[in-house]
Amino acid sequence: MNSADLTARLSIVIPVLNEATSLAHYLTVLSSLGEGVEIIVVDGSSSDASLSIARPLANSVIASQPGRARQMNLGAQHASAPALLFLHADTQLPRGAVEQILKALDRHAWGRFAIKLSGRSRWLPVVSWMMNLRSRLTGIATGDQGIFARADTFRAVGGFPEQPLMEDIELCKRLKRISRPACLRSKVVSSGRRWDQHGAWSTIRLMWQLRYRYWRGVSATQLAKEYHDAR
Repeated sequence: MNSADLTARLSIVIPVLNEATSLAHYLTVLSSLGEGVEIIVVDGSSSDASLSIARPLANSVIASQPGRARQMNLGAQHASAPALLFLHADTQLPRGAVEQILKALDRHAWGRFAIKLSGRSRWLPVVSWMMNLRSRLTGIATGDQGIFARADTFRAVGGFPEQPLMEDIELCKRLKRISRPACLRSKVVSSGRRWDQHGAWSTIRLMWQLRYRYWRGVSATQLAKEYHDAR
């Protein structure tokens, strides 16, 4: 893909770690979004072919130390558009996503999509509904909902805190000091593989325990270690 379009309207920042299996198809789909969309892939020291796969399919491919927050901040530093979208490599955008984001950012400083989890578990529709309701009530989004923001606002709040877990929650807290989010009803489709692999209810229980303990002041570093051990 050619270098970044000087007239880019939206920069999509995608943190990647060992996504070689599906990355080529994923980036090919994103490239169909058309002109004015800048695709930035930030690879967190993948041990597979993710980096070489991404190079011909993105406007910018950046090698980074691992850490999703670090990767997304680095991608935002290289973005040329006035609007940013942070997208996980297993999250698919709905039809018309670019125009929906830009329209929302005319009136809001930031926002997110609703989510639909895809996978085998029959509980995933319930999990999706719970995530959407929680996000609408609290104004806090998770990274797999496709968080977007005006680039100047994102930089003004200091971007993502470079912590190993809950970086999306902390970013939302920072952005909420400026405005409530635009809560788009269109749904991104994100992989429910962690619920499929570890069981829906055990994963729900783990996630709520981590959130509650984080709210009570347990450090993100400690929680990340427990999350890794639990997985």
